[in-house]
Amino acid sequence: MGPTRRRADHARQVADLLRRQIVHGHFPRGQLPLEAALAREFGASRNTVREALGLLREEGLVERCPGVGTTVAREKYPHGLHRLLGLAETLHEHGEVTNQVRTMTLMEPPRAVSHRLNLPAGEQVVYLERLRRLNGLPLSLDLTYLVRDVGEPLFDADLEHNDIFVLLESITGQPLGTADLTLEAVNADAHTAAVLDAPPGAALLMVERLTHLADSRPVDLEFIRFRGDRLTMRGHLNRAAGKE
Repeated sequence: MGPTRRRADHARQVADLLRRQIVHGHFPRGQLPLEAALAREFGASRNTVREALGLLREEGLVERCPGVGTTVAREKYPHGLHRLLGLAETLHEHGEVTNQVRTMTLMEPPRAVSHRLNLPAGEQVVYLERLRRLNGLPLSLDLTYLVRDVGEPLFDADLEHNDIFVLLESITGQPLGTADLTLEAVNADAHTAAVLDAPPGAALLMVERLTHLADSRPVDLEFIRFRGDRLTMRGHLNRAAGKE
């Protein structure tokens, strides 16, 4: 039990390091080194490396084929957390983002939404649901609540090929300012999995984002479900001097 547990711990560590190398494009041709080379690099046994590769295969990140070796199964796209950008602005180097509008309507929102947007009870908002694709592949399902005066002009806008952020700045005549962000892991419910063409229960990155204009007014509340196997979140943080 003890040795097996120790090997499992080491395999997890090796998998973490390999995952980072894969996500950051360290294997541009998609071919990972042989197990013996990986074992030397990480100071691990061949069995530990084999177990680490098995973990990555279960995640869908690599494929292991007899006679070929281990190859990267799919690319993960980087989404930065250090700037307030729309999806197309963030991923413009990786291909074309298109948006399928599934629902767009005026509605009286739940009280929790009104509270977040600083709206009086009963005031309507624009509700928008979009399936967003990168290079034709489903990437995220976005549920968006917009205050009415900035949301209504979007009914006449080209939402298929534009980020809402860019459109909002054009509509309001002022830049966006700040956003409050919450990021967590969730499992895909059956409906979301079907929309995103993912297995039921698949791991998703769930982002809740409340965006303000430069004048601090909240205008856009979003609940975004990203396919966890196609996106990775990155950021650069500074520790302020003298702060705990």
